[in-house]
Amino acid sequence: MHKSGLQLAWHEIKNDWLALICLFLFIGLIAVIYIWAFAIDETVAGRLSMFTMNQAPSSQFPLGTDPMGRCMMQQLVLGARNSLNIAFVVTAGGASIGMTIGLFLGYYAGHVDNIAMRLIALWGMVPFIMMVVILRTLLTIETWFGFSMLLILVGGWLQMSGLVRVMTLQQGRLDYVSASKTLGTPNIVIMFREVFPNLVSIITSGLTLALAGNIGAEIGLTFLGFGLPPGTASLGQQLSYARSPGTMQQRPWQWIPAAVLVLVLMLCINFVGQALNRAADARKRSR
Repeated sequence: MHKSGLQLAWHEIKNDWLALICLFLFIGLIAVIYIWAFAIDETVAGRLSMFTMNQAPSSQFPLGTDPMGRCMMQQLVLGARNSLNIAFVVTAGGASIGMTIGLFLGYYAGHVDNIAMRLIALWGMVPFIMMVVILRTLLTIETWFGFSMLLILVGGWLQMSGLVRVMTLQQGRLDYVSASKTLGTPNIVIMFREVFPNLVSIITSGLTLALAGNIGAEIGLTFLGFGLPPGTASLGQQLSYARSPGTMQQRPWQWIPAAVLVLVLMLCINFVGQALNRAADARKRSR
């Protein structure tokens, strides 16, 4: 019996106990973070207090307070939500742009494809971090959504466009595409109704890698001071506290929880992504 891409993916995850645990752990963490963040009054949580600065964990502040006197537990939840918001928006937006460009280039191929790939290759040669830092310095960005759009503009779509283009080129040589063209089916219909469904398993595995990369990009840029605006909760901001030797040694509650959460999220995405890659490979072999 021929299995769909989603069935193959679930089969691989179900038969890999580590990937299955990571999938449910990731979903659980996401649910807890968003539900908890919704219940937090951000105006109160963001209020600075000189009387509670750098306090150790206590019954009032289970994870202590940060250098501005804010509750670290609330900042951890809000920071995780903001970092995940950016990662999800950049992944979805970059994938949409990349898939559309890749489909058109791979389907039509020819001279347009050659010229476009040369331009994309030139764009991809510019270091991602350098481009973001330059644009972030020149532009005034006040929201996490604006920062997300910057990441999409700089390079959130490059990897996906190349992946989809290659797979579309392979699909374009198959008989079902030639038959559809012979029957007079419009090209746009062939691309999105017939070719695209055959790429779903490959795209899904690519999205997991993109999601992990975008989480890391936001955290890294905020850690370096080129990410979210000052005062906005972020996992990168909490990890940046460890740059101070005093904080690293004497106030570990200000950075260890964020480091552990990032590690768990990345491991979950990595193990689930490996299972999805195996499913994509199995789907290619079954054709």
